[in-house]
Amino acid sequence: MYRYTDFDRQFLHQRAAQFRDQLQRHLAGALPNDDFRPLRLQNGWYVQRHAPMLRVAVPYGELSARQLRALARIARDFDLQDAGLPTQRGGFGHFTTRQNIQFNWIPLPRAADVMDLLASVDMHGIQTSGNCIRNITSDALAGIAPDEAVDPRPYCEILRQWSTLHPEFAFLPRKFKLAVTGAEEDRAATDWHDIGLKLRRNAAGEVGFRVAVGGGMGRTPVIATPINEFVPWQQILVFIEAIVRVYNLYGRRDNIYKARIKILVKAEGQRFVDAVNREFAALCADPRTRFIPQAELDRVAAGFAMPALAETSSTAPAAPALPAYERWLQRNVHAHKLPGYRAVTLSLKRPGLPPGDATAEQLEGTAALAESFSQGEARVTHDQNLLLPWVLEAELPALWLAAREGGFATPNIGLLTDMIACPGGDLCALANARSIPIAAAITERFADLDEQHDIGDIDLHISGCINSCGHHHSGHIGILGVDKDGSEWYQVTVAGADGSTLSGAAVAGKVIGPSFAADEVPDVIEAVIDTYRQARAPGERFIDTARRLGVLPFREAANAVRRSTAVASAAEAGA
Repeated sequence: MYRYTDFDRQFLHQRAAQFRDQLQRHLAGALPNDDFRPLRLQNGWYVQRHAPMLRVAVPYGELSARQLRALARIARDFDLQDAGLPTQRGGFGHFTTRQNIQFNWIPLPRAADVMDLLASVDMHGIQTSGNCIRNITSDALAGIAPDEAVDPRPYCEILRQWSTLHPEFAFLPRKFKLAVTGAEEDRAATDWHDIGLKLRRNAAGEVGFRVAVGGGMGRTPVIATPINEFVPWQQILVFIEAIVRVYNLYGRRDNIYKARIKILVKAEGQRFVDAVNREFAALCADPRTRFIPQAELDRVAAGFAMPALAETSSTAPAAPALPAYERWLQRNVHAHKLPGYRAVTLSLKRPGLPPGDATAEQLEGTAALAESFSQGEARVTHDQNLLLPWVLEAELPALWLAAREGGFATPNIGLLTDMIACPGGDLCALANARSIPIAAAITERFADLDEQHDIGDIDLHISGCINSCGHHHSGHIGILGVDKDGSEWYQVTVAGADGSTLSGAAVAGKVIGPSFAADEVPDVIEAVIDTYRQARAPGERFIDTARRLGVLPFREAANAVRRSTAVASAAEAGA
């Protein structure tokens, strides 16, 4: 993990003190709400459907055990349920697809205390909201993946330091998201971001970035457009500055729905690329422009010193001869670039809790597992799970037993119940429909692990509104909540992809028909899955079958569910 410097820590404590002063003046009536709102948003504080929500940045997904314990304390001591809302609950954090964690029930008068606690463990909520460059995300296997050409973490940290409080880019036309990967497989969904960066080496062994611009979901799903196949790493900040300058100058500010850079790139095409290249050339020609020096990369990279790893043994671990353990090895344990080590996913997808949620006790439990088995480090994954990056292969049996005891060992990674879901209408003020009950109903319907393993690899993504925080566009099966005259309905898509090896090239899923009522959705998903199981070739995955068949067979199966539901409802009414 990156080790913060004294400057980093001083900066965070000063920012926390500044926020405390702003909050106190607001609560005393000296700072009106209209003036306080942009200040709290710049520190990650929203006002949601029922209470304030805090979004905490987890840069490129890395968390220490010490930080996990602080997050557990926030969940336990500050994230309190409103007594007037008995159906809601507090005491938990929600990990997002962009490697952040959110708390939904912290009373605003206690917000400054939370910011002080976060600063004490090198954390904050700066730029997790607002029209600025947001948290830099990356591959959860960064630095340890066998297919990695270049460790992206030092570059992510340089980007974080450069973009934090950047005066020119603090008030962009709209929010701005970057993702970085250095691996052959894109586990960071870079093509769905405003800027997607892929580290690579050229024929001479030099390091550079493939840069794609203008990806995004929402009302208009767009795949990012590659605009430069190799920007030398020394020049990457200048090239990104050129992109964001062009966006800042020409992005739409008159219409929030057309303000993202994806709209500008789509509308202008080659003219956008030409404008970026002109700006980049002008910056490079300016004698005041500074590229990243080798000494700076070395300084930041030194902050990611390898942990003091134990010597590995050639002796195979004494493994329990149990099907559950074998499934866990198959699904939750991943290859590592170091011999004798593995990375292990802790599943946050289990009955009784929404996808990505972790209680205070579970956050504490993750900290304990990280300390015992992973050099005190954990990672947040794009799929809303947690990952231990430094696990000795010989300790896998012991980790499995400990993870099972803590409720983290469900062997469902990559399967149907390992779904992505946003908080939806239960918590979010923007949502049109609830996501959590839909996720729970599907989890219950497909609770049989044997059935899940028979279905095989599949990405199910659920969003409560068109803002697409649940990434429904990139799901092999996507579910989008929509509002119809005050009622919750759900649109279903198939054959979306996030750009990973499993999914293939990033693409938005296709709608299979008119929306469905909430109580129809589990039946619709079952019908879609059954269509796949009946049509699949031996060894064929859902995404491949869906692309081969096209939308029509899934649409017909879903419509049959709609008709049978309507007939059953009519018969019940007649009785």
